[in-house]
Amino acid sequence: MYEMKTLLPQFDIQLPTCMYEMKSLTTKNKTSVQGFLCKIGAGQVTSTPTASAVSTCCPLDLDKLALQMQRQLLKMSDDDAQAVVLRQEKILQQLNDLKAQLCDIRISLGFDEKDQKSSHMANSSVIVNVLNGGLREEPLHDIVINGHPKFIPYALLALKNAWKDLYTLDVKTFTHATVSDIGTEAKDFEQALKTVPVNTNNPKINITLIWKNCEHTEMISSPTMYVPIYGEVNIIRYLCRVGPQEYRYEDSPLCNEIDAVLDICYQLLRCTTPKSKASMLKALHNRLKNQQYFGGNTMSVADIGVHSSLKRMPGINDKDLTPALLEWRNRAAQIKSVSYG
Repeated sequence: MYEMKTLLPQFDIQLPTCMYEMKSLTTKNKTSVQGFLCKIGAGQVTSTPTASAVSTCCPLDLDKLALQMQRQLLKMSDDDAQAVVLRQEKILQQLNDLKAQLCDIRISLGFDEKDQKSSHMANSSVIVNVLNGGLREEPLHDIVINGHPKFIPYALLALKNAWKDLYTLDVKTFTHATVSDIGTEAKDFEQALKTVPVNTNNPKINITLIWKNCEHTEMISSPTMYVPIYGEVNIIRYLCRVGPQEYRYEDSPLCNEIDAVLDICYQLLRCTTPKSKASMLKALHNRLKNQQYFGGNTMSVADIGVHSSLKRMPGINDKDLTPALLEWRNRAAQIKSVSYG
């Protein structure tokens, strides 16, 4: 055939050395590829193409030529791909050998991976989240709570009392420059926090309570960005999720009932008219019904939320409560877990 001149100039291309080098498909077995050009007809093969042979080509012969060239190129490509696969398998085997060596080193140093993982989970020092279908552990950071001294988060003291044998809430209080005097009630609350015994052997979360001139009680759980959680009942929900397993209510059949009661408490603290307060108190009365406690016959986080909300809500007297709520409040106050000093 006619030989055409190269249209593109020859450049000196520097190939990278950080990747696997693939064999060139255009230069490998160049003689064999050229030999395909001489296959005219079935079984005709010559060492070099000739003008007379090319001139006798027919369409059927060209189809066979294209098919044979395609098979030859695929074979060369498969060989290169197989070499890459073998090399990858060799690297994976080396990684497995390295992992086995590291496991032997851990065992020789006295570390047991399974025991360490189970104790790490039982220690409640991490938060387990579901991410992309798997479990991911995140460290449990210290939290900061900003609260106004007129709206004291009594639930912190209740949870510290209730969890003292299982979990430690180490609460330290500070006063922001926006508050000149926190008042007698807040000082009594601080003293009550200090009287609760602390067991250093139990899992612990550090809480910094800052008395601040803020509209809502807010909690900051992220050390890198300001992502607050507003409302005392929502702070209770967070602490119950990271606290002792016995107080996590997500798997309880009363989960929806407890959440509903906490939602009523959240709305109660934001009522501005006597009519709206009476409506929320009636909703709590309907939730209590003939039960001893909210959500059942045993104390739960819902009772802690209601007790704290009624205590910190200004303008609510005994005459505003129904007989059922008064009896419930007396039962709750007698239990040490919700005794506020």
